[in-house]
Amino acid sequence: MKLSDFSLAGLKNSLTSGETTSTELTRFYLDRIRQLEPKVNAFLHIDQKYALTKAESSKPSDSPLCGIPIAVKDVLMVEGMPATAGSKILKDYMPPFTATAVKKLEDAGMVIIGKTNTDEFAMGSSTENSAYGLTRNPWNLDRVPGGSSGGSAAAVAAGMVPVALGSDTGGSVRQPASYCGISGIKPTYGRVSRYGLSAYGSSLDSIGVLARSVEDIIPVFKTMVGKDPLDATSVKSPFTPRKLPNGASLKGIRIGVPEEYFVEGTQDEVESAVREAIQQLKELEAEIIPISLPHTEYAIPAYYILASAEASANLARFDGIRYTQRESASTLEEVYKKTRGKLFGEEVKRRIMLGTYALSAGYYDAFYGQAQKVRTLIRRDFEEAFLKVDAIATPVAPTTAFEIGSHGDDPLSMYLEDIFTLPANLAGIPSLALPVGFDDIAMPIGMQLMGAHFSEELLFDIGKFYQRETDWHKKKPKIV
Repeated sequence: MKLSDFSLAGLKNSLTSGETTSTELTRFYLDRIRQLEPKVNAFLHIDQKYALTKAESSKPSDSPLCGIPIAVKDVLMVEGMPATAGSKILKDYMPPFTATAVKKLEDAGMVIIGKTNTDEFAMGSSTENSAYGLTRNPWNLDRVPGGSSGGSAAAVAAGMVPVALGSDTGGSVRQPASYCGISGIKPTYGRVSRYGLSAYGSSLDSIGVLARSVEDIIPVFKTMVGKDPLDATSVKSPFTPRKLPNGASLKGIRIGVPEEYFVEGTQDEVESAVREAIQQLKELEAEIIPISLPHTEYAIPAYYILASAEASANLARFDGIRYTQRESASTLEEVYKKTRGKLFGEEVKRRIMLGTYALSAGYYDAFYGQAQKVRTLIRRDFEEAFLKVDAIATPVAPTTAFEIGSHGDDPLSMYLEDIFTLPANLAGIPSLALPVGFDDIAMPIGMQLMGAHFSEELLFDIGKFYQRETDWHKKKPKIV
């Protein structure tokens, strides 16, 4: 069995027993990256010297993560490594600090191998919007890996790393997890510090984890959670392992199935696979309850107004004055215009303009104000649902991974790929994606389990139970 076939627990056992060392493990993954990266383009920066130095200094520890390599999405700051956020405007930017979530993992002994590709400033659903080239799906190199955490998802699916960090503003961890046949968690808003995350939509952003299995996500997630004095939106909520009411089955767990998530336009194989997975949960003695989330149809317009408005404000700092790249001009205003016009990509400029318009005088109440009201209605839908059920099961996306370039001239069709993931971000609730099958051309299909605020532990329990009874998460692309 190759090292890339081991779970995180298996890798830890190999390190503890002396079968392998952190240095050998890190060299193994660096070799896989050298072999596969020309085909996949999952990374924007690989720091072999840093990784090997960290691995060589790794000593036996009780930490389940000590000595294990990890990749970090390039919207998270790591001191000493470039942080481009997939944008030309941050080319060569070297942050003088490390994101809190990443620092916690480093302190636990993890070895950062490099930074993964992303849609520019995490704005996209395919990782085609990166200024440094698109990433390809390891299951089919002619298809996208999803986005915006497509680099992280592709790296895990291809076995370049055992685990990776991503960020999720509207589905950017869960959708690429689904497209690449792996598992991913979008946490409760505020449960993981956002300090050191390049901000896109500050009221929506979450730092998440991508791994082959739910079991592998847990120790990484557990290490990252907690209150951070550097992030006022973070909360004190320690990881608390829980036990299912009946340890031998899912008996006592109520799982809601909303009619609004099985709509016209959903790929037949996606609906079939997710419904079959829900039936398997029923066979494991979970109670399946039909529910309604009536304001789901308004999630996309509300999200793209709110997220774009926040992006407009957050990206105002990139003006050619305070950061690395600047276009020459004779006046300050021209510096702003030329720098932002030339160095921002088309999708980023589109969202900045949309957000600025929504926030402008005369339109604020009609657009931004109304979108906030819709957000409240969506959140209330979930609150009412969780009075009746413990978790909600739905597809992650309406389709499997689409062909590269197929949505290039139609941004609205790209936005619709997030129709099932956006509501969890608007409500701030956790959501876990896990593989549940394949379509007729062998592309992975994902299901998401959404829970009430701070219910990640329950979602993990349900996900682990499902994965003990199925082997979808053990399937690997031919490229591996």
